[in-house]
Amino acid sequence: MKSKLNAIKIFRMKKLIFLLFTIFCCSQANCITKVACIGNSITYGMGISNRNHDSYPAQLQQMLGEKYEIGNFGKSGATLLRKGHMPYMQQIEFAKALEFKPDIVVIHLGINDTDPRDWPNYRDEFIGDYRALIDTFRTINKKCRIFIAKMTPIGHQHRRFDSGTRVWHEEIQQAIITIANTAKDVQLIDFYEPLLPYPNLIPDALHPNETGAKILAETVYRHITGDFGGLQMPDIYSDNMILQHNQPITIRGIANAGDQVTGEMGKQKQKTVAAPNGKWEITLKPLKSSEVYTLSIATKHQKLTYKNVLAGEVWLCSGQSNMEFQLSRSFNAEKEIGNALHTDIRLYNMKPRWRTDNNEWSTEALDSINMLKYFSKNHWEICQPNTVENFSAIAYYFGKVLHDSLNVPIGLICNAVGGSPIESWIDRPNIEEHLPAVLRNWEENDFIQEWVRKRAALNIQKSNNPQQRHPYHPCYLYESAIAPLAQFPIKGVIWYQVESNAHNYETHSNLFKMLVASWRKSWENDEMPFYYVQLSSLNRPSWTWFRNSQRLLLDEIPYTGMAVSTDCGDSLDVHPILKKEVGDRLAAWALNKTYSLKKITPSGPLFKNASFSGHEVVVSFEYDKDLHTSDNAPLRTFELAGEDGIFYPAEATISRNKVKVKSKKVKNPKMIRYAWQPYTNANLVNNTGFPASTFRAEKTE
Repeated sequence: MKSKLNAIKIFRMKKLIFLLFTIFCCSQANCITKVACIGNSITYGMGISNRNHDSYPAQLQQMLGEKYEIGNFGKSGATLLRKGHMPYMQQIEFAKALEFKPDIVVIHLGINDTDPRDWPNYRDEFIGDYRALIDTFRTINKKCRIFIAKMTPIGHQHRRFDSGTRVWHEEIQQAIITIANTAKDVQLIDFYEPLLPYPNLIPDALHPNETGAKILAETVYRHITGDFGGLQMPDIYSDNMILQHNQPITIRGIANAGDQVTGEMGKQKQKTVAAPNGKWEITLKPLKSSEVYTLSIATKHQKLTYKNVLAGEVWLCSGQSNMEFQLSRSFNAEKEIGNALHTDIRLYNMKPRWRTDNNEWSTEALDSINMLKYFSKNHWEICQPNTVENFSAIAYYFGKVLHDSLNVPIGLICNAVGGSPIESWIDRPNIEEHLPAVLRNWEENDFIQEWVRKRAALNIQKSNNPQQRHPYHPCYLYESAIAPLAQFPIKGVIWYQVESNAHNYETHSNLFKMLVASWRKSWENDEMPFYYVQLSSLNRPSWTWFRNSQRLLLDEIPYTGMAVSTDCGDSLDVHPILKKEVGDRLAAWALNKTYSLKKITPSGPLFKNASFSGHEVVVSFEYDKDLHTSDNAPLRTFELAGEDGIFYPAEATISRNKVKVKSKKVKNPKMIRYAWQPYTNANLVNNTGFPASTFRAEKTE
């Protein structure tokens, strides 16, 4: 009897264990979160050699692990539009996605709707069709999380890019944003911005490769889990930095979604919560330039602290080799460096890891450049002899004048790159919209100066990657050197970059306008000062026309100024050593225009107009106080031409702050020009001693 009872107990115990095991297994099964990736060929993994392992849904599975089940329901060619040429909601993949009964749905559709068969005809139905797709998944699982993705970029190589795809892509993108803002419980994921700086990861202009798919997978992973890698700040935040004073300061960073972020500086304390996309920002009241601060940013688990922080005026100093030109190489360098101890001038020197010299780069360097890792990691430094000697001479002289005149701390950020063409500093959407031809066939493109193309080709010669990038490529330096700074508050920009575009002033004029607009948009400041250097003197024939085109840009772009440097040139060297004069002249523009010190004349004489009367031409100038010659010799380099367009040297005299010009060889002048020599000895100056700009003018009837 006893053994029978024991057997019954054992049976019941086994039954209980089995029941508990069954419950455990069921609970584990219920813990599996199903994620349905809805999309077209990009979701499917088109162009990826092992899509079952490397498509973005496959890589997402690897990241999320066994507690998630990822379903790839991508359909090549599918449209979101239900009247499109291949409606997703009519495909077998859609039916399988519904059978999957997902807990999370990630939708990336719209790319194929840019087809001329679709968007032009049915654009008004896009939002309604997208909402219908979302609602269908909600009927399967009312609690499912819905993520809709901004579309990945379409490259300029796409065969329909100019005929409509670029514009329609942008319109569809805006429609997707509208849906995210208006539909209930729908979260937006950005597939566009993370891939935009990496056209090399989209080799056919449409489908991301394995590395591009990884970026998409990481983007989805972060939004699903809220794990954005914890508290992060842009690299430009460090000890010894200077923050812009006299204005509210917005500080932005990244944290895990939902984390409370606390910022403290001086007596100010601000709190916020990281958004679902991990982004957060706090705004501090204007800072005083007389105090030394500590900035701390903290979440529950992390804290970042920045010490010896000052508030003052922050300027970005950018361009190519003449802005990069180090103080140690400039005229009178030893004396200047020895006296350069200024504890409240701070330097942030963004140094390229590889110089664009006449050599081949290693494969390791080329791989890093493709991932935008061209600049060394940096930090703010106090201006002293050992830090300033390798800093930009022009930037230093500019900052020193501001420091002495304003009596506030000065922060100088330098990220100049030798030889870089202007198109490398402009954002991609801007160039794609206004001058996409500059992007195409770069290695043989006539828009690009030949030596620039050849230098880039030499640097990347060891690469077997047809998508290999180089710092001279269009948009590269914007993506690697400007975008990372764009959230750091600055007062304005000084710019010295023209030599690599001097062969084509017409194209440069358009590109320069795009550059200024691009950067002002990046800093959300339509009035951000932008002061630039005019080409100096050098024996290159095209430079006269180019200098004149730069002068004309002053009237076309507001809040700009131009430092004339023709008297600082070298007939044989594109890198003249007279940099103090250039820095001082840039500072004069800033002091007069930005800081309203009107007693300071910002420029040498600038051509205003020419009055043609008989055999004489009378020229008027802006900034015409005390016109005289720099060497007390007669005026030089004025020339006149008649109807035939042939110019002859002319006699010029100063009379009541105007210049009267005549020539015995030109009885009836129709045109006038000044300093129209590549390397000029022009000598007209004003009370500042600054030279007059090259100019050319014609008689108008």
